[in-house]
Amino acid sequence: MKSDFKKWSFFLLLGFLLFGAALYAETPAPAPAGPTVDQRVADLEAYMNNVAPGAAGDVKWTSKVAVAGPGHNGWMMVCAALVLFMTLPGLALFYGGLTRAKNILSVMAQCLGIAGLVAILWWAVGYSLIFAEDGGPFFGTMKYAFLKGVDSVPNSSYAAWVSHNVFSMYQLMFAIITPALIIGAIAERMKFSAILVFVTLWMFAVYFPLAHMVWGATGFMNGVWNATATIKAIDFAGGTVVHMSSGWSALVLCIILGKRIGFGARAMDPHNLTLTMVGTGMLWVGWYGFNAGSAVAADGVSSNAFMTTTLATAVGSFVWAMLEYILKRKPTVLGFCSGAVAGLVVITPACGFVNANGAMIIGLLAGSIPFFAVYKLKGWLGYDDALDTFGVHAVGGTLGALMTGFLATNTVNANLDLNLKDIMAHGTLWIEQVKAIGITLILSVVATVVIAYLIKFTIGLRASEEVELVGLDISEHGEEGYRGFQLFND
Repeated sequence: MKSDFKKWSFFLLLGFLLFGAALYAETPAPAPAGPTVDQRVADLEAYMNNVAPGAAGDVKWTSKVAVAGPGHNGWMMVCAALVLFMTLPGLALFYGGLTRAKNILSVMAQCLGIAGLVAILWWAVGYSLIFAEDGGPFFGTMKYAFLKGVDSVPNSSYAAWVSHNVFSMYQLMFAIITPALIIGAIAERMKFSAILVFVTLWMFAVYFPLAHMVWGATGFMNGVWNATATIKAIDFAGGTVVHMSSGWSALVLCIILGKRIGFGARAMDPHNLTLTMVGTGMLWVGWYGFNAGSAVAADGVSSNAFMTTTLATAVGSFVWAMLEYILKRKPTVLGFCSGAVAGLVVITPACGFVNANGAMIIGLLAGSIPFFAVYKLKGWLGYDDALDTFGVHAVGGTLGALMTGFLATNTVNANLDLNLKDIMAHGTLWIEQVKAIGITLILSVVATVVIAYLIKFTIGLRASEEVELVGLDISEHGEEGYRGFQLFND
């Protein structure tokens, strides 16, 4: 009994000592208060409205979000996939069907090769040269070289709720398809090695600086977002950056390269319009990622771009074919396809800035003016633009950039009131668009002339006569698109 009493007395004394130590111990600092309900609701509203989270200018706002919003982020990943779908397989099939059978694989190899090459350039320096926010008016810096710091946290200079890495990959798809468009003009006769060298140099001389000027935070022609832009032009999804640059470069390159053997003396008809039709459908579907995705959010501006893209494309396709019906008595599948692509091209710079009526006007012009360029201008001037890249993309892109200046309205896109309010009020936006058109045209033409002649006098631009006659598929890639069907190879 006595031993039990001592044992319990010991434990009782130890308990009192621990209790006393706890009383005199330093009280830990309270955990910081979490966001209030009001703050959380405000952030939710910011997410729904696609504006930056937290109270503007309030450094004490503790609920500022540093993660991507799932809806906007998911939409942009889908859009990135859709834009890649435009090149692979959309453009590959569209162009491939328009070539002769002996050259279909060469076009597909060129699309695949460009995709890989541009992705490497993008990772190394391309993204940084365009979108680094601390750059000047013509180039970004090396801030994001090798995609350093391009993680899943949104870059608020370009999107409030989309991961920086998703935004980067979305823009990569634009960089891939732009030089791929050029190959339509020089199809069936330019060496694969020369194409890869040309694209490498062209990206640095044309695409990277032009994309920064138009879309970079400090860009020379970024009228919507850069208050200090010298030329206050607008380009929602790439009328100047993508279509004008590739289309005008394509014209210059095909002239320097020369005409295909037998051009004008023998028929060089498309070998498989079925593939072209399938490719057109893929381009149309993918273009929703191209245009609606350029809002960089699943918001009202994106919805408007979806609608205007649909209307202009459908009208362009119909008008082109009906003009054939009137002039030739036969509306062709190629006409429907060409008109659809022309509609897509012309609406691209305008889709997020114009309303439904504006889209209808653009569709009507898209189905008629590029039609004239393809069926009349090409014959008058005699250049061999094999798959009509110039007639559709250069003419269409230039037309779209100009019409955006006349038809854009702040009732569709309130961002036009940020830095362009006075210009919109005075109706002078079209003048800024003309300036941007001029800069784009000069840069594209001059750079292409220099690069083309540099390659011509070093490794050479053109495949040999023997290779061209046999076909680029078997000669340059060791494969045939249609093994055993030599009757297609004329």
